[in-house]
Amino acid sequence: MIIDCHAHMAVPGKLPAWKASLLSHRGAHGQKRPSFTEDEIRTAFTRVEMAEYGHIECLDRAGVDHQLLSPRPFQLMHSEEPKQLVHWYVSVVNDLIAQQCALYPGRFTGIAGLPQTGDSPIEESLPELERAVKDLGFRGCLINPDPFENNGRKAPPMGDRYWYPLYEKLCDLDVVGHIHSASSRLMPREPYSLHFINEETTAVYGLCKSTVLDDFPDLKILVSHGGGAIPYQVGRFDATSVPRKGMDVAGKRFSDRLRKLYFDTVLYSREAIELLVKVVGPSQCLYGAEMPGVGSSINPDTGMAFDDLVPLIREIDFITEDEKADILGNNAKRVFGLAL
Repeated sequence: MIIDCHAHMAVPGKLPAWKASLLSHRGAHGQKRPSFTEDEIRTAFTRVEMAEYGHIECLDRAGVDHQLLSPRPFQLMHSEEPKQLVHWYVSVVNDLIAQQCALYPGRFTGIAGLPQTGDSPIEESLPELERAVKDLGFRGCLINPDPFENNGRKAPPMGDRYWYPLYEKLCDLDVVGHIHSASSRLMPREPYSLHFINEETTAVYGLCKSTVLDDFPDLKILVSHGGGAIPYQVGRFDATSVPRKGMDVAGKRFSDRLRKLYFDTVLYSREAIELLVKVVGPSQCLYGAEMPGVGSSINPDTGMAFDDLVPLIREIDFITEDEKADILGNNAKRVFGLAL
């Protein structure tokens, strides 16, 4: 079974229209939650939007059996005011994802958005996480390491005690925290696609340079986009984690902690995917393509979509067939606790 651990919801037209209205009146007219019919949801999954084909057809053509669906991160508006708007929007989006999963049984599993907001304790987002897991059957949540959305202010590093209530709740619920940044207010210097990579790099650094993974041995963290720049720069960070003349370095090696995290393969190039597998090992890699999405354009060098990653994984020549099967689906079943 092939499981895409990193995918985002199909969006009926009512959702962005409601969001635009919400942002216009800033809550003055109340929430006025939208509802979505089965026909509207099916239309969203068949609409040709970011790829040559609709969402479902993309999966069928790529041979993907199951996807973990989460909100579109850049739409989550974590930095908007008043903060109640964020809570309203995330709640509606999570309910819509649950409706989509129910409409396509066996095809999708829900991954929740969290109503994270800058300047707010992380505890304020936990009731929605608990609702999504206990009431909607979701198996994880997105974690935005920068709820300020690149507005010049900075959230605490992910090794900070600020995040500990979230880690404790993830362990209690036995679900996965999927690190994925959201929008960026610093356009055009750092658009959200670049901000994703920078924040995911910073998040991994913060986790591996802290005691989080020792304090929460059962914590399951999945990092988007192959861990950002970490695999490429791992030697630099590993070097500073071992004793050397003139430096007092305490704690475990960076690379040892790194291999306690999980990483998706949303990288879109053979060389990057192979480097990730070599650095963290096949047991820590989960197939992810974010299909359809940014990578759905056609690569002029191959004539195939950039996000057609299953062949790239199957062609890796330094791991076994069993390890390839683990990356393509078994690891996701194990980490997310999927009964498929």
